Amino acid sequence: MKSIEQRLPQEFDKSFIVFQEVGQFFPCPWHYHPEYELVLVLKSTGRRMVGDHISYFDEGDLVFMGPMLSHVWVSDPEFIYGQAEYQADAIVVQFVDSFLGKSFMDIPEMEGFAQFLKLSSRGMVIKGQTREKITALMTQMLPMNGLQRLSALLSIFDLLARTSEYELLASPGFVQNVELKSSDHFRRINEHIMQNFHEEISLPQMASIANMAVTTFCNFFKEHYRVTFVEYLNTIRVGHACKLLSERDLNIVEVAYECGFNNLANFNRQFKKFKRMTPSEFRRTLNFN
Repeated sequence: MKSIEQRLPQEFDKSFIVFQEVGQFFPCPWHYHPEYELVLVLKSTGRRMVGDHISYFDEGDLVFMGPMLSHVWVSDPEFIYGQAEYQADAIVVQFVDSFLGKSFMDIPEMEGFAQFLKLSSRGMVIKGQTREKITALMTQMLPMNGLQRLSALLSIFDLLARTSEYELLASPGFVQNVELKSSDHFRRINEHIMQNFHEEISLPQMASIANMAVTTFCNFFKEHYRVTFVEYLNTIRVGHACKLLSERDLNIVEVAYECGFNNLANFNRQFKKFKRMTPSEFRRTLNFN
């Protein structure tokens, strides 16, 4: 089974990822990524594989993993074949150790958590009261604003730094053989999107940058990013729009064009899709007139 590098979409105005996975089953293949990851299963049962460790998961399963550790959650057949009475549901939190600055993990207050991170290269299932407390925090994070969400994440860090309620998963021998290089495809793709999202970016242009045919690029992007290229690009643009809307000197039309949307109707449609409110409503939540 070949492990692939895969990414979740990150909002432009967020320093880390909080993602809810809801569907008939968990679609993610055997994969790895450079972020630390915390996975909380709210609904679904099945098998999970972390490195060379295979176990059964149930509702409430909470696992923390270090960068580049291959893993997969495979729902039971009743979910895969649409026979379950409810959909699979999970919350995923991802971050890199420098998300608050390159020296953040080196400050004295982070010493305990930094030691905990060293163990995460093998992956670990979190248990007991620690799991209960982290579950409560993660389920509250989705609707939170930026600072509230960051505060919740730091509270999770504190719980992990002080806990002994965990079981290591992958064997040391497996971890020593993990490939720690991120694909050059990702670097080129991400750099170009982040530098040019405010302009028109075509599929042929992106395929050329990735050194792929257009069809190959579309398949690669959907497989590794779990969304289409256009969906990912719109995520970045809407995130940047939120940042611009928080400033007083641009009206909504100007924000739309500044973020790469070529018409206001499309901007409003995409913004509401990702933020569940219109740009005007978003601005009103910030107490602007």
